[in-house]
Amino acid sequence: MLEATPLTDGWTLRHGEESLPAGVPGCVHTDLLAAGVIPDPFLGRNEAEVDWVGRRAWTYEARLPEPASGHEQTDLVFDGLDTAAEVLAGDRLLGRVRNMHRSYRFDVTGLSGPLTVRFRSAYAEAEAVRGRLGERPSAYAEPYQYIRKMACSFGWDWGPTLVTAGIWRPVRLERWSTARITRVRPLVTVEQGVGVVELRVDVERTRVEAELTLEAGVGGRRVRAAVRGTDAVVRLEVPDPALWWPRGYGEQPLYDVELTLHHGDAPLDAWRRRIGFRSVELDTSADVRGTAFTLVVNGEPVFARGVNWIPDDVFPSRITRERYRERLGQAARAGVDLVRVWGGGIYESEDFYDACDELGLLVWQDFPFACAAYPEEQPLRGEVEAEARENVVRLMPHPSLVLWNGNNENLWGFRDWGWEERLGGDSWGEGYYLGVLPRVVAEADPTRPYTAGSPWSGSWRRHPNDPAHGTHHSWEVWNREDYTGYRREVPRFVAEFGWQAPPAYATLRRALPGEDLAADSPGVLHHQKAEHGNGKLRRGLERHFAFPEGDFDRWHYLTQVNQARAVAAGIEHWRSHWPVCAGTVVWQLNDCWPVTSWSAIDGDGREKPLYHELRRLYADRLLTLQRRAAGLVLAAVNQSREPWTGPLVLRRMSVEGEVLAAANLELAADARAVAEVPVPAELEPTGPKDFLVADAWGSPGSPRSAEAGSANGLRALYFPVPDREVPYPSPVFDVNLVPGGVEVRARTLVRDLLLQADRLDARARADRGLVTLLPGERVTIRITGWETPDADTARRALYCQEPVR
Repeated sequence: MLEATPLTDGWTLRHGEESLPAGVPGCVHTDLLAAGVIPDPFLGRNEAEVDWVGRRAWTYEARLPEPASGHEQTDLVFDGLDTAAEVLAGDRLLGRVRNMHRSYRFDVTGLSGPLTVRFRSAYAEAEAVRGRLGERPSAYAEPYQYIRKMACSFGWDWGPTLVTAGIWRPVRLERWSTARITRVRPLVTVEQGVGVVELRVDVERTRVEAELTLEAGVGGRRVRAAVRGTDAVVRLEVPDPALWWPRGYGEQPLYDVELTLHHGDAPLDAWRRRIGFRSVELDTSADVRGTAFTLVVNGEPVFARGVNWIPDDVFPSRITRERYRERLGQAARAGVDLVRVWGGGIYESEDFYDACDELGLLVWQDFPFACAAYPEEQPLRGEVEAEARENVVRLMPHPSLVLWNGNNENLWGFRDWGWEERLGGDSWGEGYYLGVLPRVVAEADPTRPYTAGSPWSGSWRRHPNDPAHGTHHSWEVWNREDYTGYRREVPRFVAEFGWQAPPAYATLRRALPGEDLAADSPGVLHHQKAEHGNGKLRRGLERHFAFPEGDFDRWHYLTQVNQARAVAAGIEHWRSHWPVCAGTVVWQLNDCWPVTSWSAIDGDGREKPLYHELRRLYADRLLTLQRRAAGLVLAAVNQSREPWTGPLVLRRMSVEGEVLAAANLELAADARAVAEVPVPAELEPTGPKDFLVADAWGSPGSPRSAEAGSANGLRALYFPVPDREVPYPSPVFDVNLVPGGVEVRARTLVRDLLLQADRLDARARADRGLVTLLPGERVTIRITGWETPDADTARRALYCQEPVR
């Protein structure tokens, strides 16, 4: 039987004349950090002080153990090398590599002694390729498109420039005889109620004449098949399988598939994975509104409640199985059902996709191309095809994976960002997105759809970012406009949009020790990577609030409010137009370091107010008041499997708390549908002093029940003017300790109440974000990690809207 021996111990990193202990898996930066050679680049402005690390060559050294008897062949296997390196056993060159996204295997049969991995600077490699192939345009000045490496390690508008090197995924020795399994492609389908698993298996032999068989099992069914030459097909059928569904649509049953390679009765190698039975299609049919982009799982059209995922650490080797599960669990608890793995990052580890399988999170997987023109000549073209084939096969067992996407924004960039003229006919990646990648997916994994890019309208006859066709990225709003601009269009699928806010207060305090925090203090500005980012934050605030000059705490609070308001404006509008719009994918779920960004969860894992707002926005049932051509309507978005019926109360109220007009209506929304209720004219707010409140009952599990002042209720609010024009009363409320948290009882209108738990204790977390209370209403905020509860301390950590002064 094949024996695998991890090679994780005994590695050193050569640093000048010194050798430092090296962690494998790991990278140069984490080794230098552990040895105290460099400061933490996440703190202060240390990022600039470690720039030299990415511009040097580095060498890892270990020893190959003495050859072991009993096996015919020994292979040295690297699951990931970052990025350009040569591998030597003693003085023998085993091979040269240049792709972070691939694994490598070298025959070391009979070899022992020194093992060396010499890494070239990624800058040197990229600049050498650029020198041979010529300049290509990109969104950033760094040369990331000339090397098959995680693009965002060269920096992004939310990430630091920390270009590292190292053995970033596991390494091992594999000893085997006669034959081994080299590749298994499980094609999993459901055909007329029968689950079908077709295992297409490739093997490598040391003995051509050996008679080999494969034995496979799934769901209590077992099959044997002979291997002819170096490949075989094994087909298994499972009658009436339990279907795998995205969360909110059903359960996530997983089946163990086992495959064993035999020579006679002797097992030689084994392959084991978990699969799920489900079908997935991408509906891109034409209609009167344009071209659809709707995911259909098990025949059920899905409105995708999505988030964009970036690498959770700029040093991916530090991301553990537990950290993946924590972060993806946060996504699931926010109502998310789709995670897009963005193209400037990596193909994530098995731990990521395992967690998505179990949580029912659909995965949209970008191929790693983002915001640049990529040369199509060698040495890159061969690397692109090899990495694509390997990763498509590696990830295809996962039922959560439902879509392959060719790139992020490159088709759009070619058309709109001046690339076409600058390229002058040079290659830029189109041959990958419309040629190589769809061919690889069709050949290796025909069970899943492929789309050429995001955004992409499906044809060069249309603009790539045409909102009426396919996927759309909405960035004009953040870059130039007010977030009310989201309501101008109804795209078919919004794959990127978002609004910035700083990280939690405790995260900033940890990242900027000793700094006198201000919106424009040196460390805060260094941890803002977006072009004119703070200026855009200010522009966005001034359209809605009086700008809090010189008041950091107020600025921090209001930017958090504005982020949640902006994302809500988009999602509420677009969800209310289902099924024309079939998904929203917020930019972004997470961060890779402590930074002001578009994330809902900051770089220390703390949940911003946006995260809690997503729980409301992505709940199965959502109430929203929307302006239509004929007037104001209440849209009841029902993505649950049951009809939504019950009483509906509309109240026009003054900011002083007086009910000016009211109506009792009935709500009826079909399952997986949107119902609209016209708001009577007399209930529409007439000016800055009044607003509309809509309460609906019959909504079990609503996260807003406490705010609504009634059990099992949902609420929508409509203020007709920006906050800076609303004559809010001075907020008056009582704060009392209760078991496990605090209770706030409002005596006036209290809008956007926020308890920033990390101001109580860096370890503290609150169970909710922004809350609006009418006079007489109360809310209980549960707090964990707060060891010395005190009502006065809690009051100081509470923020809300105040009268404009």
